Amino acid sequence: MKRFIEKVSNKQDLTQFEMEQATKLLFSETSEENEIASFLKGLKEKGETTEEIAGIVNVIREKSFCLNEHIPNVMDNCGTGGDGSQSFNISTTAAFVIAGAGITVAKHGNRSISSKTGSADVLEALGVSLTMDKGHMQHLLEQNGIAFLFAQHVHPSLKRVMKIRKKLNTPTIFNLIGPLTNPIQLSTQLMGIYRRDMLVQMAEVLNQLGRKRAIVVNGAGYMDEASLAGENALVLLDSGKLHTFTLSPEDVDLPRYDNEAIKGGDAIENAKILQAVLEGEKGAHRDTVLLNAGLGIFAHGKVDSIQAGIKLAKESIDSGEALKKLENLIQYSVTSEV
Repeated sequence: MKRFIEKVSNKQDLTQFEMEQATKLLFSETSEENEIASFLKGLKEKGETTEEIAGIVNVIREKSFCLNEHIPNVMDNCGTGGDGSQSFNISTTAAFVIAGAGITVAKHGNRSISSKTGSADVLEALGVSLTMDKGHMQHLLEQNGIAFLFAQHVHPSLKRVMKIRKKLNTPTIFNLIGPLTNPIQLSTQLMGIYRRDMLVQMAEVLNQLGRKRAIVVNGAGYMDEASLAGENALVLLDSGKLHTFTLSPEDVDLPRYDNEAIKGGDAIENAKILQAVLEGEKGAHRDTVLLNAGLGIFAHGKVDSIQAGIKLAKESIDSGEALKKLENLIQYSVTSEV
């Protein structure tokens, strides 16, 4: 580990192979906690490269307990968090809408780190099991079209590093890579990020990780979701090519709302908001979910435009299909734990 610490401390970039070696050492009991902390700090101060991000993600995914290469055409719509917006669980709600539109969603997520309520917190409040085994997750993806992959459950090797991260009390590479570490081999992805300066770089990482199509978004107000408060910055990855663009509510015939209108609360409150949106309640919550689900449907390549994606998202909610995906997940959680 010492040679990698020395290299990043001297502002030298690691190759992807070197980063994979360093990451394996991060998880090794032979590495001292102060070495791990020094490496993470040095990497942060130097600035993480595309190769370094891809390298650490590859090792984390390899160590996951439920890696599965046999479910085709799966997507995720996870964000990094860290935007400080305190919004309700937008991407979690949108995941059910995307699934209701006929796209298989492996929803990867965690408990709250920087927000009031993480995806795991809100789904647990709704009665969704966070600790299903690999067989249950595969069954749900194949039969229900959506499963939840709780990060702490599917990445047990990260426990020691997470403890060191908390002690550091400063952002590290781990604040960026959560959405990249889904153990399912994804075909497509909608990824929200709180750092606008890293949009292109994250799209490049997604390309390196084998995504056929993806969108990386930083929303108005620098949210890690698309927002109806103003202009959103996006990068579309399509067959290895990157296209940058901006998107405002008027571009897709949706009203503007200040980001204050989509603030959430604790897990119980956010669970009620999620359920109300899927039950068809109108307003800022629904319209924000429509935007994000529409982007996800477009990112997957099911439609040719974001507007068409939003139309499918509306149909998913209004037909009851999105709510059915949630109800099936809750019911399966109950029966699988009996």
